[in-house]
Amino acid sequence: MRSPKIRLLKMLTNFRIGGTERQVTNLVLRIDPTRFELHLASLSQSGELLRELEALPIPRPEFRISRLYGLKTFHQTARLAAYIREHNIQIVHSYGFYSNVFAIPAARLAGAKVIASIRDTCEILTPWQRRVQKGICRLADYILVNAAAIRRALIDQGYKADRIRLIPNGVVAFGETRNGAGLRAELGVPPSARIVLVSSRLNRMKGLPFFLEAAAVVAARLPDVYFVIAGDGAERKKLEEYAVDLGIGRRVLFAGFRTDVPDLLSQAALSVLPSLSEGLSNSLLESMAAGVPVVATRVGGNPEVVDDGVTGLLAPPRDSIALAHAMLDLLDNPDLAARFGAAGKQRIARLFSVERAVRETERLYTGLVESGAI
Repeated sequence: MRSPKIRLLKMLTNFRIGGTERQVTNLVLRIDPTRFELHLASLSQSGELLRELEALPIPRPEFRISRLYGLKTFHQTARLAAYIREHNIQIVHSYGFYSNVFAIPAARLAGAKVIASIRDTCEILTPWQRRVQKGICRLADYILVNAAAIRRALIDQGYKADRIRLIPNGVVAFGETRNGAGLRAELGVPPSARIVLVSSRLNRMKGLPFFLEAAAVVAARLPDVYFVIAGDGAERKKLEEYAVDLGIGRRVLFAGFRTDVPDLLSQAALSVLPSLSEGLSNSLLESMAAGVPVVATRVGGNPEVVDDGVTGLLAPPRDSIALAHAMLDLLDNPDLAARFGAAGKQRIARLFSVERAVRETERLYTGLVESGAI
């Protein structure tokens, strides 16, 4: 006789394109509906990834707040606690600072078990936010991280090691891609040009000024190389101006948020991740899964993905010259780049498949229930 379904509520901030949101979407689309009754809550039912979830017959309650403290937030916290009790939710799994701080107290108030996901080393948070999240996460049964580097960082910050669980991201194998000529025409890239791609949010921790400085060095050496930055964020205007100041404004194309990353990767000669801080990057995983050679900075979980000198090259963060040399090493040596691309694709298939991530996450949920703790 089949066991009753585990009643699970996942909580996100929103569904905009981002690493955490993409990973949650991948899991939600593949979690076993015969074993889990899933509720997908958020602080805002907005974002490009909602289109992928619309066909799923699952509740998607919204608990909209404008800040983490205040009378309205208290009311929404009470609403969430009532929702958890009404639907007999057994496990609440929240993702990221705002969702963790909002959802964990409500889940505890309602008697559910809690898993809090932290998917970065918290460097982007203020000291006050770090203290708040650490205090709130003491209420969680488990802290789920996606990289060993994050686990080490949290332990250094005072989190209890025995409460931290590690499940790396999983990436979906790409299907067919669109015609390259049409995409290049849309982007303004000449048909014969080589493309160096960065897929990233445009914020201060992504190291994009250093990428632009490296791009200026590469552009001076290789006139057939164009640089496409897929993503958006608060730093975009400054970065566009900096590209012009560096004399490469016509060679750097800011493509904004994109839902066609596989199409972009199909045209890329090289993918670069110049982050100053990183968890486990979806961009890196997707690039390698597509067989595109990669250059990344030696931060966070990047060395857990890139086997330096075998599946790609790692450079020190904040070092535009080292980044430029790594880019040139691969652009000047297409055979080496092809070997790295093939080796990277094999590594992702072996270690970072979405099927593995789903199975391990399901086991975490099942273990929490079967332990008798619920």
